[in-house]
Amino acid sequence: MSIHISMQIIAAIIVYLLIMILIGWYGYKKTASHSDYTLGGRGLSPGVAALSAGASDMSGWLMLALPGSMYLTGLGAGWLALGLIIGAYLNWILLAPRLRIYTETANNSITIPAFLENRFIDSTKLLRILSGLIIIFFFTIYVSSGMVSGGRVFDSLLGINYHVSLLIVAGVTILYTLFGGFLAVSWTDVVQGGIMMLALLLVPVFALAEVGGVTTTFDQVRSIDPQLLDVFRGVTIITIIGSLAWGLGYFGQPHIIVRFMALRTAREAKPARRIGMAWMILSIVGAMMTGLVGRAYLNNEGIFLNPDNDSQHETVFVVLGEMLFHPFIIGFIFSAILAAVMSTISSQLLVTSSSLTEDLYKTFLKRKPADRELIFLGRGAVLIVALIALALSWNPDSSILELVSYAWAGFGAAFGPVMLLSLYWKGMTRWGALAGMLSGAVMVIVWANTNLYQLLGMNERVYELLPGFIIATLMIVIVSKFTKNDQRVDQGFKEFKEELKANK
Repeated sequence: MSIHISMQIIAAIIVYLLIMILIGWYGYKKTASHSDYTLGGRGLSPGVAALSAGASDMSGWLMLALPGSMYLTGLGAGWLALGLIIGAYLNWILLAPRLRIYTETANNSITIPAFLENRFIDSTKLLRILSGLIIIFFFTIYVSSGMVSGGRVFDSLLGINYHVSLLIVAGVTILYTLFGGFLAVSWTDVVQGGIMMLALLLVPVFALAEVGGVTTTFDQVRSIDPQLLDVFRGVTIITIIGSLAWGLGYFGQPHIIVRFMALRTAREAKPARRIGMAWMILSIVGAMMTGLVGRAYLNNEGIFLNPDNDSQHETVFVVLGEMLFHPFIIGFIFSAILAAVMSTISSQLLVTSSSLTEDLYKTFLKRKPADRELIFLGRGAVLIVALIALALSWNPDSSILELVSYAWAGFGAAFGPVMLLSLYWKGMTRWGALAGMLSGAVMVIVWANTNLYQLLGMNERVYELLPGFIIATLMIVIVSKFTKNDQRVDQGFKEFKEELKANK
């Protein structure tokens, strides 16, 4: 379902894309060192860190899939959103302040693999290399899927050729990420996060006013199908547990938790959490209301978005925008969808680039590289990864999107338990970390591709992140109990605890 293209819509999109490029240029001027390029020199304010973490987390799912699911199935689609809100909140509480402190006390680590190596003083380099390879593999797929989504959005909604759309989305994102680095990505995330939230609030509010208010809207939704207001519609206990388990993934997402490391101080995690959670809750509620209000509003107009026709129901956000607003505002709404896609792509590109330069190149280099050399290589790595992802996404009908179902679970199971226990348990060893990382990733793949759940007496398959997370945690504990740490590891943990106490 395409919307009518006008010069106002195109103008709004061009303004948005130019703003992203200008921010990239400004970030380029502010980047003086490799630490600036990779982690912004640990200088992010609470607001920038919070909005950057949120925008890089929420991709097209927030703008298209969630409103579409609410339109189609009603409140029963909200369990996943609830799981994500709980997970994000716990991530800010449990990880943010501790990770900010420990990554600095552990030899000023600026990537997750570097932190793990320094935390456990791993002279074998196995932790750093393995975690770096996991990040590069999964994020290359992630970036490719984001490009496919961006290309398809342009193609399906504006009728622009898929490959032209792909090059526009990829080109602008690569440009500001390549030159501006972490600062540009974080600042563009703030703008993109603001656009996303504002659009998700404007559309349902105006639609509510047209329908006749909250009470009238819910009465009309009830008259269409009473089950749309039933939170247990079409769900089982296993479905609910699996949806809530999505929240566990937050503990292991490198592109999100790297924002915690970039905060100016650990104390600023608290105001950042408040800003980030407010943004997330308002945006998710806006997306859910868009779907519900859209069902009532479009029903009054005699329109039904067929779920069997190219996922028409997922266009409810855009369809409402076209019917309610001036073409320039429609362009702004469309830019919000682009913002959701591009903010995630840019964050993942940068983390992948950091792993290539910081975790692989520096590991095998016999000398200490200069800052200018690392920045140059970091930009080169962004370009190389982006071009590989672009090649993978060139075919719009490729199965690349199917692989992404593993990525959130894979990162969550491979890194989540490792990150949590490394920040809380003195007795964790490097061999426990390696065992947890490997077993978590393998369990996700095995669980998703076999009928193991049936052997355990389950009637349906729970989301693979949950068994992966559990197995990884058990393996970390068991292996750590049978191996020992170097005394320097215990001393490092003691210094971290002292610094943590000083920052309370």
